[in-house]
Amino acid sequence: MIRLDDQDLKILLTLQREGRITKVKLAEAVNLSPSPCWERLKRLEDLGVISGYHAHINLEMLVKPTLVMTEVTLRHHQHEDFAIFEKAVQDIPEIVECYALGGGVDYMLKVLCRDVDAYQRLIDGLLIAGIGIDRYFTYIVTKKVKVTPVPPIDALLDSGGRK
Repeated sequence: MIRLDDQDLKILLTLQREGRITKVKLAEAVNLSPSPCWERLKRLEDLGVISGYHAHINLEMLVKPTLVMTEVTLRHHQHEDFAIFEKAVQDIPEIVECYALGGGVDYMLKVLCRDVDAYQRLIDGLLIAGIGIDRYFTYIVTKKVKVTPVPPIDALLDSGGRK
């Protein structure tokens, strides 16, 4: 685990809120002079703590997609069965997130499709592909109640995560 001090944390929180902030404004926001702030920022990037900069696109302004959560259980549970499934989902852009789970379900997929027909064609393709799916359960999302685009870094870090 990478240890952060309060200044590093301030830089990260500021960048989460204001990703397009200039380096000078960032230095002002975290009460550092530009050179030390830039060095810290570069260090956080080099360590992989900051893995990229992205624009959050309001997809609903462009299209009304269908969001589906899908539980998947595999037929067999050997290492190679999981590897085959995980490799297959990597190449499907509509599967925007995939989580391996403990318990009665092996995976939870977050699928973003044009409509329910497109979703069903995707699932049919997965079943035909022979990647080991035993069962799947589909949950159509009817309303987004809460979407948090950035993780709550300050709430997740305790004193053990900082110097």
